[in-house]
Amino acid sequence: MNETQKSGWALLPLGLFILLFLGTGIYLQSIGVEYAFYQLPAPVAIIPALLLALYFNKLLTTEKNTLDDGIAVLIKGMGNNNVITMCLIYLLAGAFASVAKETGGVTAVVNLGLSVIPSAYLIAGLFVISAIVATAMGTSMGTIGAVAPIAFGVIEATQIDAAIMAGAIVGGAMFGDNLSFISDTTIASTKTQGAELKDKFKENLIFALPAALIVLVVYLILGGEPTQSLDSTAEYSPLLALPYFFIIILAVMGLNVFVVLLLGILLSALSGVLVGEYAFGSLGQDIYAGFSNMQEIFLLSLLIGGLSELMKHQGGLRFLVAAISKSLSKVSNSALYFKNQLAIASLGLVTNSAIANNTVAIIVSGESAKQLAQEAQITPRRSASLLDIFSCITQGLVPYGAQALLAAASFGISPLEVVSHVWYCLILFVVSLFVMFVRRSKEDLSR
Repeated sequence: MNETQKSGWALLPLGLFILLFLGTGIYLQSIGVEYAFYQLPAPVAIIPALLLALYFNKLLTTEKNTLDDGIAVLIKGMGNNNVITMCLIYLLAGAFASVAKETGGVTAVVNLGLSVIPSAYLIAGLFVISAIVATAMGTSMGTIGAVAPIAFGVIEATQIDAAIMAGAIVGGAMFGDNLSFISDTTIASTKTQGAELKDKFKENLIFALPAALIVLVVYLILGGEPTQSLDSTAEYSPLLALPYFFIIILAVMGLNVFVVLLLGILLSALSGVLVGEYAFGSLGQDIYAGFSNMQEIFLLSLLIGGLSELMKHQGGLRFLVAAISKSLSKVSNSALYFKNQLAIASLGLVTNSAIANNTVAIIVSGESAKQLAQEAQITPRRSASLLDIFSCITQGLVPYGAQALLAAASFGISPLEVVSHVWYCLILFVVSLFVMFVRRSKEDLSR
């Protein structure tokens, strides 16, 4: 069998990875281990899958492949231009997040928002703050970690329902993570689909902005005068918040993402020095700390790239595309354009439901999504947007995801209570299906 033929067997290594990663998490969760789904690091869980894929490389191809041949395919995938580009951006994004945090930029953004939010609309306001911080930081986990402690203090002072507040924080974080130029999901989706960052951002707004406005109206309706007043007199320097807005503006202008991140790091450090609370001499250590924070996703991206190349070489990805297309043909008589959009969305939903890591889900399903997009002449910006959106929808709604677990721990409630109140992701799902059905992008219509 050559790489142009289909083989479902080639997908078994991916299944093994999911089984090990998910199965270990379920077992540890059942015995009460905290952050159970992250006790077995994904880069370790994927090693048996890689070994199985290397074994299959000899069985599922007609040519006489040796172990060295299989390893060559693995390394080819790991050295893919898109994979290496993603890894470099991960490092710079981690460095920016680390430096900005150490200079007090996160606190400044949060306090800046709290200073202008009327006390009657704190839920809506904290949703907006989470969205802004996540868009600027490019990480939903970092946003929840930064905003949740402040939000917890708010609910103690106002007696707002903790589950609703937790859902608002997670929803805002997923909104921003989905749109951010430096989010690992954005980087992964654009690189795997061959889309430009600014184009994908504009496409995402078509889906995400209506959903955010709807949920914002819901939070405003829920708002009312708190039972206790909130003291929001915390001191902060607006100068420290500037780097976040700076990188958003430059990225929207289309400046190279590497330049944007490097300038963001430098501006964060300089703003911290000017305020007088940051020692410039610690910049090197803070940058390296940011690199270290990206270690897991860096390694996993490399290994997933290798596994994806082996599955592609053995016909697994073609089998997956064919299976999804066949399944959808039974339930829909719609045009190919809509049906393949639905297939791309399904890839993001199904894969991330099993893995509970939206970046990994995008990397794993990226090649298949690209094939589906090309078949139906769906633009790269739309396919990248769909992959990112639907993987983020799932990520915000799975109780074993890192976001739900962190929010649950921060607010002292169960992960199920958190995900049942992440209304943004539920509304985004409905809005996205509607947009997929009724709207073709301007670029598509011009063809």
